[in-house]
Amino acid sequence: MQRADWMQVINSGDRIFELSRELRRSFDDDRNKNLEEAIKNSARYGFQYRYETIRVPDDIGQRNPDDILHFFVNFMNSRPVIEFMREITGDEEVDFVDAQATAYGSGDFLSRHNDAIDGKHRRAAYVLGLTRSWRFEWGGLLMFHEGETASAWLPTFNGLSLFSVPQDHSVSLVTSFADQRRYSVTGWLRSFHEK
Repeated sequence: MQRADWMQVINSGDRIFELSRELRRSFDDDRNKNLEEAIKNSARYGFQYRYETIRVPDDIGQRNPDDILHFFVNFMNSRPVIEFMREITGDEEVDFVDAQATAYGSGDFLSRHNDAIDGKHRRAAYVLGLTRSWRFEWGGLLMFHEGETASAWLPTFNGLSLFSVPQDHSVSLVTSFADQRRYSVTGWLRSFHEK
């Protein structure tokens, strides 16, 4: 996806940082090395992530109907799709869907978490795969955790993964020898009300 609006997102505890490609190009070697070391140290024992994203505004008035991502989220919020999502999740309180494009390249990952954030009213999460010919050994696998075991799902083109919130999951580290980036559109089925 050759767009200029990709932002690298990383966290430091509850704080989220969005770094443009232009900003990252301005970092010298020492700054890049220090940032990578901080990410690794945080990932060892806590929740950490690094990947690129293009977010779609929740506010429909801020969406551009000519942008394919905005078009997609408007489609996902159409009455037939919302009713279908209610039917397959069994949750009549799914009211709307949000979205972001994600791209995982070499060294990107999302450590174990469950998507439950106060005030977001997330009922289910989804991942729509947009990568062709991905291989297990490249990493970037959607992993579902049960205690000390996990099951892994290979990213597939036009494949939709839908799972309830909360559910412990992660995206495994993308290897340095993956020959492409792992693209998807991800988001949550949300309610206007708390469960």
